[in-house]
Amino acid sequence: MSRVGKQPISLPKGVTVSVADGQVKVKGPKGELTQSLVSRVSVSVDGETVQVNRADESRPSRANHGLMRALVANMVLGVDKGFEKKLEVIGVGYRADVKGTNLVMNLGYSHLINYAIPDGIKVEVDKQNVITVQGIDKQKVGQVAAEIRGFRKPDSYKGKGVRYVGEYIRIKAGKSA
Repeated sequence: MSRVGKQPISLPKGVTVSVADGQVKVKGPKGELTQSLVSRVSVSVDGETVQVNRADESRPSRANHGLMRALVANMVLGVDKGFEKKLEVIGVGYRADVKGTNLVMNLGYSHLINYAIPDGIKVEVDKQNVITVQGIDKQKVGQVAAEIRGFRKPDSYKGKGVRYVGEYIRIKAGKSA
């Protein structure tokens, strides 16, 4: 049995899970998320816990068992507490700002970068160089943070660019004469 899949998911106060028509719906204080069930996996709700079960012992079934359990657990955590990623903008003259529904960044290019913030995601900028991405969907928060980081990845020679807070960039030695 899958080590991840066999663990029950406990539901915090205010979070409800319902399963109908091949969809898992999770409602909580921060919002509502839905996820379609993967093949050969079933989800059952028993009061304050959610259990994920698989149909057989085949390899795809075992893989989907742990996957579905992780997806439902992330949905429960997201609607209860939410997810957050922090990025820092490092470089002389590099800055970011939120204007309406766009994140406007100056990252050393000849033009400003306008990034349209997707629905369900909240972006805040502190001190023009720390970008906070928040939301209830873990996948969407991670994707938005990765797209923002992709506009100017950290340079391995000077360390300039957009990086996650706490990310270590190994600085290479420059050319020696």
